[in-house]
Amino acid sequence: MQATGGYVGHILVLDMTAKTAEVIDTDPYEQWGGGHGMGSALFWDYCKDKTVGPFDPGNVVTISSNPFSGTPVPSSSARVEIQGIGSFPDPEWFTRSSMGGRVGGMMKAAGFDATVITGAADGPVWVSVVNGAVEFHDANELWGLDTAQTQERIWGWMSKDTPDGEWYEVGAGRDGGRTTQKPAVMCIGPAAEHGGRTATITHDAGHHAGQSGLGAVWASKNLKALAFLGTGSIPVADPAGLIALRIEFQKKFGYNVDDPILETPDPDNAYYGFITRHPGFNGISWNARDMISRPYGCQGCIRMCRHNFDDGVGNAIMCAASLFYSVADSKKDQIRAADLMNKLGLNGFESHLVSYCRNLYKMGVLGPGKQIDSNLPFERFGTWEFAEAFIHAIAYREDIGDDLAEGSMRAVKKWGRWEEDSASGLFTYPQWGYFQHYDPRLEVEWSYGSIFGERDINEHGLNWHIYWMPLITAMVGEEPLLSAEELANQLAASTGLGDPLCFNYSEEGIYSDEKLKCVSWHRHYGRFWTQSMGMCDWVWPYLVSYASPDGDKTGATPEYEPRMYKAVTGKDITYEESLEAGHRAFTLDRSIWYLQGRSREQETFPNYVFDLPTDAPYPLPVYKDGAWSFDLNLGRTLDRDRFEDVKTRFYTLEGWDPETGCPTRETLESFGLGDVADALDQAGKLKG
Repeated sequence: MQATGGYVGHILVLDMTAKTAEVIDTDPYEQWGGGHGMGSALFWDYCKDKTVGPFDPGNVVTISSNPFSGTPVPSSSARVEIQGIGSFPDPEWFTRSSMGGRVGGMMKAAGFDATVITGAADGPVWVSVVNGAVEFHDANELWGLDTAQTQERIWGWMSKDTPDGEWYEVGAGRDGGRTTQKPAVMCIGPAAEHGGRTATITHDAGHHAGQSGLGAVWASKNLKALAFLGTGSIPVADPAGLIALRIEFQKKFGYNVDDPILETPDPDNAYYGFITRHPGFNGISWNARDMISRPYGCQGCIRMCRHNFDDGVGNAIMCAASLFYSVADSKKDQIRAADLMNKLGLNGFESHLVSYCRNLYKMGVLGPGKQIDSNLPFERFGTWEFAEAFIHAIAYREDIGDDLAEGSMRAVKKWGRWEEDSASGLFTYPQWGYFQHYDPRLEVEWSYGSIFGERDINEHGLNWHIYWMPLITAMVGEEPLLSAEELANQLAASTGLGDPLCFNYSEEGIYSDEKLKCVSWHRHYGRFWTQSMGMCDWVWPYLVSYASPDGDKTGATPEYEPRMYKAVTGKDITYEESLEAGHRAFTLDRSIWYLQGRSREQETFPNYVFDLPTDAPYPLPVYKDGAWSFDLNLGRTLDRDRFEDVKTRFYTLEGWDPETGCPTRETLESFGLGDVADALDQAGKLKG
């Protein structure tokens, strides 16, 4: 078929059982945008029995790029969305993860907008895709290697050991094409090979699809690696207009390293990187700023939120992984620990379990001959010796690592400590087996979004402003960059919600209809722009600008997203239509979960969320007694009855049955999903 703006026109379907490849047209799936929406639609079509477990050969994994992938759309050209029935969530739902780096653009350069993985091979394989040519290779030589070793081996094979910096000849003939880019390799490490549900799919040094357990799913399919290399081009409807938009965006919102005009109390303070979009600032910045490094980012990024270090150890480490061993005796050991996790293919966000295990050790519950028997050297906590032993135990399922490899929540339940430690707040995992990312009793756009979804949402676009901005300024002894009232008004305008009360986190506000509209916007924007169009949530939605040269705090959202979409695809889309597209994708996901057994009763939080008052300052904008402020919100809990009412009203708002939470036939048919309604009806899920 003829490729259109942003798409290369083909989708690759891999049958791991038969070791064959099929090519289908992208055209029927363009209606979903790309990324998440496209992946959900492909999963719906190719996973015939959506009730199977994650390790069943019938499980289907999709990897979807989007029209922006490989183009100059700022901080939006790198990501792919990876979906399937995950092994990590508890229960095991259809779920999602994503990664940046170079995969999205290179998969398209190799000829494909998405890849579908079905079946399971009879032995270890890896798959190469070079300018449309697909080959299955024996991977026994790779099985057991870490993620760095695997990628280096494949780079050598695919580039015929061409030295770095030289042109790679792609294809057998003279006209096959040339590129300076290494193959984009996605692979699993030993953690996945040993069936660890916390295992990742890894690309380059530090890009991971982690919070889903899809690494273990790849291992169950005997898929060690998938590598793309291509020299194809990506059609863009208005190339000149897109470049002009990027330059305009960079000048207005980007960080100018030569003239850092920042209306912040301390432009050189690393903490401001979270809210002013400095390049090169992330979690490790807080702990290793005296080390030699340079900013690094994904393809097409304007922010460069990662680091590459002078010795190559810990390159591109991010966020939770970078902070995993912050108690280390030295910064170098902290970075070495994160580097080891990345190479073995472990989810960095599960790293929080190390502190919980240490607490059990200090309580006399865990240790040699104790209730939870372990010979790990907890007496050496803080040393490299302990970090190495702990990480290896999980990756290779040794000692208590055999339990922890199943995921923290499953381990704690097996140890018989879930009820006690969850109620006391010692173990804070509020939904679906995921660690407490932000306090579910307070920042409810996050907790409601997570519980109505299937995993921790991990979307920071609103969180930067309502939580981090007032917190960071308070930490350095300064006034917030915007008052609570100014912030609420700016967010109301940028999101398109119009009502500042949508950002009221008072004890009344978190149950209000306005707050539920905010939660709904957050889900719909995320499903379309962040997850379907691959816009990085460390930049998008760009709701407030703190660093504009003219002092204007107006962000890029909602103006720039539709303009960029038009420049790439040639198609007009209004901001409101984009949110409806996100609503449609969210509704399809919701339908899949109901086919898999979701019920209203499952959508609740553990007891600590309802019974244990908050005891740490947590600034959020609050409207109370006719005035706005950044309240510290101490002593707060969620109310059980009021949360049940929230569920009913949110279900109604989304077009789901208010009693069950299942999408209604009317809603599904309004989105053109009559076949989904029929499947739910046949399974007895539709009311009446």
